[in-house]
Amino acid sequence: MLLRSALSFLLCALPAWAGAELSLPAAARLTAEESRGLDRHEMAVGAWTPEGIATLTAEGSVTRRAWRLQGQNLTTLQLLAPLRRQLYDAGYEILFECESDGCGGFDFRFSTDLLGAPAMHVDLGDFRYLAARRDDSGTRDLVSLMVSRAPGAGYVQVTQVGPPEDRAPALVTSTMSVDPDGASAEDDLAAQLAAIGRAPLEGLSFGTGSATLAAEGADALADLAEWLRENPDRTATLVGHTDAEGPLAPNVALSRQRAAAVRDRLVDTFGIPADRLRAEGVGYLAPRASNASADGRLANRRVEVVVTGE
Repeated sequence: MLLRSALSFLLCALPAWAGAELSLPAAARLTAEESRGLDRHEMAVGAWTPEGIATLTAEGSVTRRAWRLQGQNLTTLQLLAPLRRQLYDAGYEILFECESDGCGGFDFRFSTDLLGAPAMHVDLGDFRYLAARRDDSGTRDLVSLMVSRAPGAGYVQVTQVGPPEDRAPALVTSTMSVDPDGASAEDDLAAQLAAIGRAPLEGLSFGTGSATLAAEGADALADLAEWLRENPDRTATLVGHTDAEGPLAPNVALSRQRAAAVRDRLVDTFGIPADRLRAEGVGYLAPRASNASADGRLANRRVEVVVTGE
């Protein structure tokens, strides 16, 4: 009954791939798209453990697309089930499927290759992931699905790796084509937290390799402190990010130290109770800009806040 209900919404076809053609509800709006003519992709095929995540590596044409389903009060299972059925019908083998904590929660989400918010929102306590494979006439297609929800909206990301395109390898991006009903990067912190449950703390300054928090960015911390005071039943996780200079493990440690520096500033200067704030780090795994330029690396050295509970 649940599957039939969800399938009744399938009115809008996604753009054709080399692999399967999937359908989403007509209310779905494309929020971001990234296509690479030839690249290497590691698709998660297991839950997060302290030793890492099992992955299946493939080379080919890599496409990532995200959609926002405004006004769709579907559960994550209702979002995923019809897409899973379409993959079955197209001859795909389901390699791995998980839900929220069963995937590894925070650690799984930030170890997988997802488009950034606000284009793709992931509620750390309410998401589902699926990985699938199809071998056809000597070629292999890999597909992963991530679905999640925000108040009044659903989010879907589809990542596909297929045979390389005939043309020369190219990178074509069209990102942040954001649904006007959703939050954008220009919205203030409170608006972003209300719409998608996360926001970057703009204006904070960290040097390469440093966890020392400069005096800049006091406005962002003041805004977050005010939001926390106005929402005394909410808690938050501060997520540190780095640029791509150096190995992953030291960058993860550094990003966690940066998040801890922000937490300490909020506690010591703004009087926020320490038990309402958690500090985590993901290193360079979730960039918001290219690390090929100094400006991009500066943008990637940041801390974001994620609403994590009541």
